[in-house]
Amino acid sequence: MRLTRRRARTRAEIDTGVDYAVADLEPAPPPDTTAAGFFDLDNTMLQGAAIYYLARGLASRRYFTTRDLLRFGLQQLRFRLTATEHGGHMAQARELALSFVAGKPVEQLRGLAEEIFDELMAERIWTGTHALARVHLDAGQRVWLVTAAPVEVGAVIATRLGLTGAIGTVAEVRDGVYTGRLVDGLMHGPAKAAAITDLAQREGLDLSRCAAYSDSINDLPMLSAVGRAVAVNPDSALRKVAAERGWEIRDFRTGRRAVKIAAPAALGAGMLAGAVAAAVAVSRRGSVTRTDRAGARAAHKESVGSSPAPDRRR
Repeated sequence: MRLTRRRARTRAEIDTGVDYAVADLEPAPPPDTTAAGFFDLDNTMLQGAAIYYLARGLASRRYFTTRDLLRFGLQQLRFRLTATEHGGHMAQARELALSFVAGKPVEQLRGLAEEIFDELMAERIWTGTHALARVHLDAGQRVWLVTAAPVEVGAVIATRLGLTGAIGTVAEVRDGVYTGRLVDGLMHGPAKAAAITDLAQREGLDLSRCAAYSDSINDLPMLSAVGRAVAVNPDSALRKVAAERGWEIRDFRTGRRAVKIAAPAALGAGMLAGAVAAAVAVSRRGSVTRTDRAGARAAHKESVGSSPAPDRRR
């Protein structure tokens, strides 16, 4: 944007002595329709896991009933036991991943996701990663988030960040209500590479001119599918691969390392379940703590109010 200083004049060209500025916007770059940027969300664009913050925000809004929490807790326990004994049952994990939204209206979740982003996620966006996305946008390229979170949540975050859109996990919907099941499985690992390849074919993108950004070795298929791979806040395995392949490494973490809501790579769907359970537990603990404190204050007031006045007679 160019600012041009001018001096205000009347129609008779008499100097009024008032200065003002004209803001001339730089022309938008011509669209670059064959190149794009693909950004992983958790720990790449966002500090932590989106599903964790979503569940935490929903729990604080009493989105879950006691019956919901008991059902989810039993499902999670069953998954953990079978996953340990049999090396991970991904079919069962997929069913568990989004069971916490079963029976809820899609529009309700979308509206709450907007509130929760503003409340819990906005301040946790990595500004450095967001700046990398802006570089693509400023060059006339499109930018998508690619996340295991529900696509509705990814779309809300993409909109808030001014991005093109989001690729995410698709939950089954009937009559505008979530069934709690997934349509095609979790958007995780190789599924991300398949999704951006399909998108490239439909949108006329040249993947050799595209870039992908991620923190996790789980996204190696997606990073390998594009012409430019960037490891952002990488885990140790991805950092090693990036160094071996000569990929860019961008680390925006300072001081202590960013907290990650994660799980072993073999339990990708279990990661969502664990994150939801952790978020609900945190929210419930905070609620109980607030209740306990309020109860303590009330008891103190009652004891003070009911105490007999001291005898001042001598």
